[in-house]
Parts: sequence; structure tokens; C-alpha cells
Amino acid sequence: MKDRSFTKKTSLLWLLAMLCSLSGWAQSQTVTGRVTSFTEGTSLPGVAIRVKGTSTGTITDLDGRYQIQVPGGDAVLVFSFVGYNPEEVQVGTRTTIDVQLAEDIETLSEVVVVGYGTQKKSDLTGSVSSIGEKDFNAGPITSPLQQISGRAAGVNINQVGNEPGQAPVIRVRGITSLIGGNDPLVVVDGIQGNMALLNQIPPSEIQSIEILKDASATAIYGSRGAAGVVMVTTKKGVAGKVAIEYNGVASYDVIAKKYEVLTAAEWRDAVAARGLADPADFGGNTNWFDEVTRNGQTQSHNLAISGGSDNFTYRTSLTAILQEGVINNSGSENYIARFQGSQTALNDLLTVDFNLNANIRSNKYNNAGRIGEALTRRPTDPIYAVGEPAYRDIGNYFIDTERSFNYLNPVARTNEIVDGDRNNDMFGSLRVNYKLLPSLNATVFGSWRRSSREYQQYISARTTQENARNMGTTPEGLSGEELQTAINNLPDGRALRETNNGDEKLFNFILNYNKEIGKHSLDVIGVNEWQQQVWEGYSAFARGFSVDDANNLYVMSSADPEFSVPGNVNSYKNDRTLASFLGRVNYSFDNKYLLSASVRRDGSSVFGANNKWANFYAASAAWRILEEDFMSGVTFLNDLKLRVGYGETGNQQGLSPLNSVTLARADGTVYFGGAVIPNYSITQNANPDLRWEVKRMYNAGIDFALIEGRLSGNVDVFRGMTSDLLFNYNVPQPPYPYGTIMANIGDVLNQGIEMGLNYAVIDETDYALNLGGNFTSIRTEVKELSGTLNGLPLETDYVVWGSGGTTGVASTNNAISHLIIGQPLGTFYLFKHAGVSDNGIQIIDDLNGDGTISDGNRRNEDRYMAGQALPKFNWAFTPSARYKNFDLNMVIRGAHGHKIYNARKATLSAMSNLGTSNVLRSALDANIDNFTYASDYFLEDGDFARMENLTLGYNLTPSRLGAVKNLRLSVTATNLFVITGYTGIDPELSTAGGEGFGIDYGIYPRTRNFAFGLSATF
Repeated sequence: MKDRSFTKKTSLLWLLAMLCSLSGWAQSQTVTGRVTSFTEGTSLPGVAIRVKGTSTGTITDLDGRYQIQVPGGDAVLVFSFVGYNPEEVQVGTRTTIDVQLAEDIETLSEVVVVGYGTQKKSDLTGSVSSIGEKDFNAGPITSPLQQISGRAAGVNINQVGNEPGQAPVIRVRGITSLIGGNDPLVVVDGIQGNMALLNQIPPSEIQSIEILKDASATAIYGSRGAAGVVMVTTKKGVAGKVAIEYNGVASYDVIAKKYEVLTAAEWRDAVAARGLADPADFGGNTNWFDEVTRNGQTQSHNLAISGGSDNFTYRTSLTAILQEGVINNSGSENYIARFQGSQTALNDLLTVDFNLNANIRSNKYNNAGRIGEALTRRPTDPIYAVGEPAYRDIGNYFIDTERSFNYLNPVARTNEIVDGDRNNDMFGSLRVNYKLLPSLNATVFGSWRRSSREYQQYISARTTQENARNMGTTPEGLSGEELQTAINNLPDGRALRETNNGDEKLFNFILNYNKEIGKHSLDVIGVNEWQQQVWEGYSAFARGFSVDDANNLYVMSSADPEFSVPGNVNSYKNDRTLASFLGRVNYSFDNKYLLSASVRRDGSSVFGANNKWANFYAASAAWRILEEDFMSGVTFLNDLKLRVGYGETGNQQGLSPLNSVTLARADGTVYFGGAVIPNYSITQNANPDLRWEVKRMYNAGIDFALIEGRLSGNVDVFRGMTSDLLFNYNVPQPPYPYGTIMANIGDVLNQGIEMGLNYAVIDETDYALNLGGNFTSIRTEVKELSGTLNGLPLETDYVVWGSGGTTGVASTNNAISHLIIGQPLGTFYLFKHAGVSDNGIQIIDDLNGDGTISDGNRRNEDRYMAGQALPKFNWAFTPSARYKNFDLNMVIRGAHGHKIYNARKATLSAMSNLGTSNVLRSALDANIDNFTYASDYFLEDGDFARMENLTLGYNLTPSRLGAVKNLRLSVTATNLFVITGYTGIDPELSTAGGEGFGIDYGIYPRTRNFAFGLSATF
């Protein structure tokens, strides 16, 4: 009985287990479906789908389709997508669930990042450009700025050449400062920094970029907002199943344009035609430019993993950006690791966000100087002189020992110079937000940034650089091989090492009150902020080593002490602190009338003792006219908003904490009392009254949309005045111990108009056509430069801004660019070319008719205002098209109304140099021996139109890809063509500030790139 009873019980247990198993099997099921837009019916790729209360999840493919395993009919699927309301659906007995997501009106008002918070775009009262990931430029992107070039009105992004590791220059509404402080403030997820911070972010990890342009928007950043603010939002993790993303691009880079210098045969013919007695023809046939250049390569690879649950999300990524430059032995390697995490707790009352970014970047330099050397060397010079004893100590590279000045062999320089740096950068942030009340939030934010740069340069005798070889005194009484051996044993080599370390900290405490009462909406923010930047470093220089090797960089003490001088070892430390108190109020009534006002008080350690604190104010208003009852009958408009604003910002970018005090440096030695004593000289005058540059800007704008929102745009007009302009002015000696002093004297006017337009011509499921573009016109004018300092007048009339560039021109006549009251910033003030004499001498027009050509670089009646360096207007055209799985995007960009002084051409055009160097083919026709004045002969129109980016992409059908959710292939051509009359290699020059922009001294070659891209999501 026992056995039978046990058997029955066992059978019942097995049966129950089988039933439970079958029940569980029946409850677990696979659900498939498609997610589309409720309003348009189009597929929504990338929608996050998860089983509520679990970590199980997936995302839709490019066709909006998905497949997910659920535990049973009680399971609830949560569908979420940026810009749409989330949807929850109980599975029940269904195996196919199609969902339509409705647009989130609040989100689709385009929430944009502004200072210390976010706003709906419809509520903005200032001028802000927002560029999302879908509008980013594609291709061999090495800097985030390349992603947005041509995408925003009022924002000019210049790529000057394509030197590896060098980022473009960005200018927001032009130039407003003379001391170089024209870079916008960069804010990455709340972390504030300079342009270097932006270039440490992997381009593939950026979600959106907002650019605050007018002072009413930037004044919240006070003394750091005068040149605009670039707000960067990086990608975050999404709750659901783990997603793996890969983005890769490989590019082949070729030099787009070269200078046309003489070949060896042409050079010999030209020398013979001129009857030169000693042309120094060494029998070579060398194309020096081709010898020092090559085709380059660019690669970028980004691998990201993201995911999370209801309370915790994360995203981590690794990025490699590798560049092989078109000049031999130049390149860059950039490796970046990022982690972002977000945790909510206490029923979502507490949110903690954490970011960490680590970057290792190394650069090998061979800059535009190598190109200049290659262009000027005679094509009849050989590269090597094998077997000649005189050259054995320099690697058998050829040198012309008959030349009375240093002969530089371009190939030797390119191959043998050790010149590069290694940068280790890390930054991170922690944000803790707690909801004190339903309408009151408190946020504590802290960030830290650490930068380290180690620069090394070793110039050996093999570079043929004269001051790097055969140092010391040649022994007397020797000849032949003995003499050469003694020369070869003389000390060689020059070594330089520099180390720079930066440490930046920021802490702020934010209270934010946000409340809606009936038709009233109020958003109030108060912030207390503290920032500190500390930079320190040292440099050491030594020369004259018994063994000529780059390893001397690590044993610099082995250099011959005979060649050490005071100043060979230097060190520094600069620190600046900024304390701030700020507040902002945004008010809206009935979604029609919008007001915003802010005030910020900054205290900076940079300025003189008398001017450490300043206040910055801003106010703006907007009127959404279309919300008025009297506009109810206007059906062709979808949006119409008028904006006005005023704001004040400060500028302290170009200042060092030591600019207000007297500085001195080691300046050689003197022999006194039987001893060698270091000599010191003053290098900077003290000015304790240094204060902020202040920029006051007015802005008026209109935003509009019509044809069901398919045609949208904005127009802004602005006028800004920068007062208390900082500049280095000439002062008399004595009473001043140094010849210049930095002072606040002068005004610059910056005014213009900008327009942006976008038209969705066709927007169907299988095909679309979109036309976009922008236009900007800016005039920057010097309004005032006169004044006195401590009762002494400053020289402010026709101030030289940039000089030199024309071979053989005396320093009294070589000034090119000037600051002239009432004229555009960087006006070309030149002599007028009137022809060439029979003996090849340039003729200058006697403009004042007094029978002589007056010398002088300042006000001169024989000079005239020949044009301006800054473009009068910039434009961009950004069309895009889509047909089924194919898409085409392009950026065409141009600038007009400006001039370029072709100083490189001037260097290569003097026929008197033919016997000792090379010249341009165009110089043969001009046949000018010498240029004795800086004239308009080399001043050219700088107008251009460039096909900057052309990308063709194809999205593969997801149903054929298995585990691959999204797969995209693309081909991109950048800098495909340039339409310009400029004869230099590229019409885009730096506007980085400082002296003399608009003058082409020679740049790293601009490349044409052909790239293949691959993006995949798993």
C-alpha cells in the first residue's frame, strides 16, 4: 500500500509540475508589431520598448518594427520615444501589437538648452540656434564644430587648412574684441570651459548643440558670455534592453590645390633668359612640394553601449579618431572614453547624474612652414649628396654651403624634426537634484577638469638647421679629412621640453521655482557659483650634445654648458577665480506675452585692484501674435512671434592674471667685477586700472511658420557696442619703462542681420525634399581709439594691426592691416601699384601728387583704404532629399565682400630671388625684381562658394539583418570644389583674433576628402 500510495503521489506531483510548466509556457509569448506616428503615419525607428517592472526591452528598427518576449498576458509594454507621449499597453492574448505614438506638444515645442536650464523654443525671447543630431554634417568629422558648419545663421565656422588635430575656428556674430577673446564659452552638460573642452567630446556622442547669440540670452553667463555660448548636450542612456551602437568612418584625403612653382627645366630657362652669372645649379630635378607631401587618411570609430531600468540608465562609449596628415611625418591620434549615468530615488524626488570623460591625444607636427620651405627651394637642388664628406654628419642631405645664410633642406626638415605633444585630459561632473516642493527644485552641481600637455621638440643636425649643428669653435691647424672629422665631432642638436598642467573647478547651487497659475506661468532661478582655474608649467631648453639623438630630450643635462644662457629654464603659475551671484525670471501670460530678465554679479581675480566686480543685466520680451483672437482668421500662418532684447556681457578672455602688474625677464648677461651677471629687462608695464570689456547688445527678431509648418524661419537684426576695449597701446619711453601698455580705451561697433529658412517641399512616406539655408551680414567698425592714460596721450591713429609679408620691403613701409576710426576692423591700408619700370622695379602711384612717395606705416597720403579683411556677408545652402532607403544631404557655403592679402604669393614673386630660390610661374609674366612697398598688387578678392559636404546614405532593410536593428552605409565627399577668384591655395583664413587676419602667410594644405561610413545598432 505504501509503495502504491507513494507512486500515486509521485505521479500527481509530476502531473502538477507538467501542468505548471505548460501553464508557464503558455503564459510566455512573443509579441511583434510596428510603431508609427499618430499624426503622419510614418514609421518611428529607435522607439524604446520595455516590459514594465523588468529590464527586458528592445528598440524598433528603421521600419518601426519590433519583437519582444513577454512573460504572459498580464505584462504591460511601455513605448517611449523623444518628442512623443509614452504609451502603455497590456499584452493580454495578443501576439501582434501595433502602436501609434502621439506627439508631445510640450516636447515638440523643441525644448532647447539655455543658461542653467531649458526652455521650450516657443517660449524663447532671445536669439538661439538649435541643431539636432539629425541635422549634423556627416563624413570624416574630427571636431564637433565640423558637424554644424553652415547650419546656423550668425555662426561662422572656419576650417583653416587640415592640419591633424587642429579644430576649426568659430565666431558668433563676428569679432568684438581686439585682444583675441572672441571664442564663445562652451558648456557641455553644465561643465563650462573653452574651445579645448568642446574638442574633447566625441562628435558621435553629441545629441544636440544650441548656440546662444544675443546678449539677452548670453548675459546669464556674465563675463564669460560676450562672444556667445555654445551649449552641448551629450547622448544619454535609455531604459530598456542593452543597445550596442557602432559608428565608423574611413577617409582618403588628397591636397585640393597646390602652388604652381617652376619645374627644374622652367627654372633653368628662366635663369638663362635673365642671364644670371652664377645660378647655383647643382643638377637636381626635384619637386620639393611632392617630396614633403603625401595623400592622407582619416579614421574615426565609436562604440557605445547603453541601457538601464526604470530608476537607472547609463551610456558608455569608446572613440578613436586617427589622422595621417598630408605633410609627411604629421598626424594625430585621439582616444576618448566616456561614461554617463543617471539614478532616480525616493519616488523620483531625487535625481543624480554623473559624467566622466577621459581623453588621450598625441600630435606629430610638421606645419605650414615645411610647405614654405619646399616652395622656395630651387628645383635644381638634389635631396641627397651621397659620398660628399661635408654632408656625412647631416645624414647625407644636401645643403648649399655657398649660401651666406642658413640653407634648409625641406626633406631633411620633414623627416628628421621630432616635434609633437601628448595631451591627457579628464573632466567629470556630478549633479544632484531634489524636488523640495512640487514647484521648487534644488540642484547642487560640481565639475572638475584636469588637462596635461607634454610638448617635445628635438632639432638635430640632420635637419640642416644651421643653429642645430657644428656648435663651438673649429680647431685651428687642421685640413682635409681631419678638419671634417673635427667639425663632425662638434656639439649638435637643440632640445626643448614644455609641460603645462591645468586644473579647473566649478561649483554652483541652484534654486528653481516653476509654477503655472491659470494663464500665468512663472519660472524663477537663483544661482550662486564659484569657479577656479589654475595653470602651471615649465620649459627647458638645451643645445650642443656630444651625441646627436632625440633621446637627449630625456638627458638634457648632458648638453654642453657653454651654450646655456639665462632663460633656458622657465616656469610659471597662473590662477584665476570667478565668484558669481545670478538670477533670472521668465514670465508668460496666456502663452502670448513672454518676458525674461536676468542679472549677474561677477567678481574676478584677473583685473586690477580697482575693478574686480561688475554687474551684467539683460531683459527681453516676445509676443506670439498668432495666439491673439484677432488672428484667428489667419489660416496660412502656423506661428508668428516677435522678439526684442537687450543685454550686457563682459569679456576677460584675453587677459592673464598678471596683466595688471609689472613683469620682467632674463635678458642676456653682463660682465661686471670679474663675474658674469644675468641681466633683466621690463617686458610689461603695470596698469592697476584694467577692467572688463563690456558689450551692450540690442536684438530684434521674428520667428514664423506657414504652410502647415513646412515653411519656417527667423530673421534677427542686432547692434552691439563693445566699450572699454582692451588693447596694447604704444606709450612713450620714458616715463614708461616698456614701449606698450594694455589699457581700456576704445569702442568697436558690431551690427548686422541674420536670416534662416527651411522649407519641406515634399514630405511623403517614400520620398522627401527639404531646402534649408541661412544668410548673415555683419559690419564690425572701429568707433573710437583715442584717449589718455595717466595724463599721457596714447598713439591710436591708424594703428598697425599685422605687418610684413612682402619680400624685401623695409619695415617702414610693410604694414598691411590697420585699425582706423570709422572703418571696418582690419582695413587694408596700402600703397597703390601703378606698374613696373623697364628695369623691373615696382612703380607706386603718387596719390597726393607731391612728386615723391611718402614713407611710413601710419597715416600716409600715399596710402589708401583698399578693402576689408572680414566678409560683408556669409551664406549657406543645405538641401536634403530622400527616396525610400536612400538619402542625400549637402552643405554649400560661401562668403563675399572681403579681400585677402596674398603674402605667400608676394614671397614667391620677386624675380631678384630667382638665382637662390624658386618663384611662381605667374612671376615670370609680372617680371618684377623687387617690391619696395606693401601695395595692393597682392590684394585679391576673397569671395568664394564651397561645396563643403555631400553625403549619400542608404539604410538597409531591417528584416534581413537579424540581430542588427539598424544598419546604415554612406559615402561622403568634403571640399568637393571651390568657386573663387583667389589665387592662393584656399580662400578661408583664420579669424582667431590677434593681429593681422586676412593675410595669407601660408597655411597647412586644405584637403579634399572621400569617406565611407558605417553605422549599426544591435
